[in-house]
Amino acid sequence: MAEATSRPTPPEVDRVAASRAAIAARRARAAIKAAVTAWERSALSVLDAATAEPAGVEGRLRVTELLLSMPAIGTTKMRDALEILGISPAKRLGGLGKHQRRRLRDYLAEREAAHHGRRKTRLVVLAGPTAVGKGTVSTYIREHYPDVLLSVSATTRAPRPGEVDGVNYYFVSDEEFDRMIAEGQLLEWATVHNAHRYGTPRRPIEEALSHGRSVLLEIDLQGARSVREAMPEARLIFLLPPTWDELVRRLIGRGTEDSAEQQRRLATAKVELAAQDEFDYRVINSNVADAAREVVDLMQIRTAPKRP
Repeated sequence: MAEATSRPTPPEVDRVAASRAAIAARRARAAIKAAVTAWERSALSVLDAATAEPAGVEGRLRVTELLLSMPAIGTTKMRDALEILGISPAKRLGGLGKHQRRRLRDYLAEREAAHHGRRKTRLVVLAGPTAVGKGTVSTYIREHYPDVLLSVSATTRAPRPGEVDGVNYYFVSDEEFDRMIAEGQLLEWATVHNAHRYGTPRRPIEEALSHGRSVLLEIDLQGARSVREAMPEARLIFLLPPTWDELVRRLIGRGTEDSAEQQRRLATAKVELAAQDEFDYRVINSNVADAAREVVDLMQIRTAPKRP
């Protein structure tokens, strides 16, 4: 008669490590839910993080947990939402299918737009690492969302192919930039990549805000920090690449810098990416149209994109 075999008992150290890991994971999920409840973090950014890393903390969060962490959503509304969205209560964010994820995104965007509509923040800053596509996303917004006022920055660098003075940037000399600083015409300014200076003209923004319009600033990390100091009510959005490899591909692919400059900018990008937690929201630029729509949603502007 064969002896019964029993499952080996894991060493005490393994049990302790597993217990600590489980506690850390619960605390991390609790922190995410608390941030969503306090409107310190966008539910959309949580969904984006879960999509980018299904096995991460956000990806392991159940859809029910995310919905219940949103203000004004109780158990009944959560169940109704799941039924409408066609999502099982057992589903985790990282395990959603493509169509489920899109339906959930639309639902979250509508809820957040309704909330932001009650808040009076109208100045939104879009920043992110080099080559992440800030200019491409902001150009898409300008062309497809006419209700959005996109601030035009001044810069001392030369135009890139296809850029138009007064549309993409105000291209000015170093002497003109010095005059703008001296006369207090810039809301913020900074030297970027140890090369050229960029700044945000103050007057157009103040005029637009005084008339109740929402304004989008597409600037660098240093500029975003300066705007937060000058106007604490501004909402800051950090634009992320889908992956580091994709960021490298975009930088090299645009062909506007030599090899040495590319390496310098990539080193800067690593530092810039480390600052993303300073921002109110994070948007992943996997698709320009989707990223633009999420930025506009966060600007509390309820408008359909202009059809081409």
